[in-house]
Amino acid sequence: MAMGRPKAELVLSEEEREQLQTMARSRSLPTGLTQRAKFVLACAAGETNRTVSQRHGVRPATVGKWRRRFIARRLPGLYDELRPGKPRSIDDEAIALLLNTTLHSQPADGSTHWSVRTLAGQTGLSKSSVQRYLRLFGVQPHRTTGFKLSTDPFFIEKVRDVVGLYLNPPDKALVLCVDEKSQCQALERTQPLLPMGFGYAEGVTHDDVRHGTTTLFAALDVLTGAVIAECQPRHRHQEFLAFLRRIDRAVPPDLDIHLIVDNYSTHQHAKVKAWLASRPRWQLHFTPTYSSWLNQVERFFGLITDKTIRRGSFRSVKDLVAKIDHFVTPLQPKLQTFRMDRHC
Repeated sequence: MAMGRPKAELVLSEEEREQLQTMARSRSLPTGLTQRAKFVLACAAGETNRTVSQRHGVRPATVGKWRRRFIARRLPGLYDELRPGKPRSIDDEAIALLLNTTLHSQPADGSTHWSVRTLAGQTGLSKSSVQRYLRLFGVQPHRTTGFKLSTDPFFIEKVRDVVGLYLNPPDKALVLCVDEKSQCQALERTQPLLPMGFGYAEGVTHDDVRHGTTTLFAALDVLTGAVIAECQPRHRHQEFLAFLRRIDRAVPPDLDIHLIVDNYSTHQHAKVKAWLASRPRWQLHFTPTYSSWLNQVERFFGLITDKTIRRGSFRSVKDLVAKIDHFVTPLQPKLQTFRMDRHC
């Protein structure tokens, strides 16, 4: 019977086995390194090169190569060797100076941030090298992002309350996200739009004529996506109460109503509180301060702004309201939308 070439015995110590198993399970190490660790573990368990290669979809010679490398050099043998090439012209100290300068200092000329050219002049590197290393380390001195931290002392409790309503709404109840989008401006472009064509985008003038504003009140049913909306000339507590009465008429009396609102003073007016106190089925849930992003109706406002308002040209407030109504009408629920079997 033909015998293959005898192979050197592969024996692992307990420490090596643990390290190889950790490498084989890792999701952060390079794929090639984790695969080599699996080769060695399988060979140490007594499997042949051919069996291991068939399971991993590689050539038997590949498995044999890493088996021999491990026997000769142990764990360091699984890593790729340095390949010949042109030596680096920029050492680690120069790169560290570039990053420290970018992250921990400002230009001496009074600028608020560094640019590729000012960094090149400060560090003595070329503009292309500065750009390459900034991209490599993900450093973007030319950009900023906005943020606002909530100062609400009951932030965690309010977040749990609101998110709990989204994930597990109460039985026989309707969860509505309510807010108003104020100062919707009826802007008319001073010249007609230039239509989009092949190779160029739609053109609009940078100046406009202002014809007034309106306020859009909206209530979003988070379960069905239905929206109750109406436009009012102002956004005082009187208009907010009128909108609550419209919701009260639209929702069947055997359903409780849980309203998610922000901390705008209109929502906490004394007359609003008195009206809610006389209707036990109504419950208000306030988002934390500076956290209106928790109110899902803001997504509806973003949608209608992007689709209808921002790029529109309106000759009057009446024209703006008509365009908003046209967009909202397909989303308006009928009374039968709020059936008990949808919310119990």
